[in-house]
Amino acid sequence: MAIVAISLSPVGEGVSVGRYVSKAIGVLREQERVRFEVGPMFTTLEGDMREVFEVIRKMQEAMFDGGAERVSTVIKVDERRDKLVTMEEKLASVL
Repeated sequence: MAIVAISLSPVGEGVSVGRYVSKAIGVLREQERVRFEVGPMFTTLEGDMREVFEVIRKMQEAMFDGGAERVSTVIKVDERRDKLVTMEEKLASVL
């Protein structure tokens, strides 16, 4: 199980990029395999690593399909194989 923080940003599209981000969030809403939580700067994904990366690729494509010509993506991965940990459990362990 992986917990992944992701931020996608179109490059060169001006100051307000909400319409592009909305396209990427739409990809998350349309799928059911990867859990997600949208934050103000990063979105957190939770699921099987292969499925998470498949969803990330679709999110990037949605931005390109929406008119972006360049997309910058930041990904931070925490993958555990010793036990199953959810986003909520990870947060609760430090609060």
